[in-house]
Amino acid sequence: MRHGQSAGNVARDAATAANQLLIDIAERDVDVPLSALGLRQAEALGHWLAALPPAQQPNVLLYSPYLRARATAQAVLHCLQPETMLAVVADERLREKEFGITDRLTSRGIAEKYPELAAQRQHVGKFYFRPPGGESWCDVILRLRSVLDTITREYRRERVLIVGHQVIVNCFRYLFERLDEDAILAIDRAADVPNCGITSYQFDPGAGQRGKLVRELENFVAPLRDSGTPITAKPDIPAAPKP
Repeated sequence: MRHGQSAGNVARDAATAANQLLIDIAERDVDVPLSALGLRQAEALGHWLAALPPAQQPNVLLYSPYLRARATAQAVLHCLQPETMLAVVADERLREKEFGITDRLTSRGIAEKYPELAAQRQHVGKFYFRPPGGESWCDVILRLRSVLDTITREYRRERVLIVGHQVIVNCFRYLFERLDEDAILAIDRAADVPNCGITSYQFDPGAGQRGKLVRELENFVAPLRDSGTPITAKPDIPAAPKP
């Protein structure tokens, strides 16, 4: 799942609406907190998970150490029974994609401050483009392959909940569903991952030659809707144009 709405999402919307170059947020990306709405979203999701039958509730919680993801995970955990949790772990490999020198810049800011970089990104595409000091989607996928090795080794057959970021959710989809560049970018273009939306997989022994994970839910936000909590779906900063 993606974290709840963050103060960065709110600041980015304000900067884009005002046609500004820079997103007005003082914190490091790792320290950007949840908005008040983001906390409500996390709590609504936590109550929904707690209402599931015990055999369907997560018993392993892995989360990005970035504040907005950590606070989301803590809000969810508060609604569950701590004694039933096998592991609760902050994993730096689940962190947000690093934006490098484009951090905190709006689309206009990137185009005006680094026009050659914007042109290169347009040519290469977001899947392979790596801004100076930052990461490409391929870099994120590489570290997530390591996360999957850890899950397979340490939490096999457990019910694992991962709290991360928009790019993390999409890159996991790339791995779980065995997608290629065109397929995952089509998913990314179609819609942003909603805050506190759930995408889930269940192992199906009859799928494939030896069984595999099969997607059950995709950006599931019914718990928010049922609780009357507003649903938000905005990209994290910076907001470069989609190819």
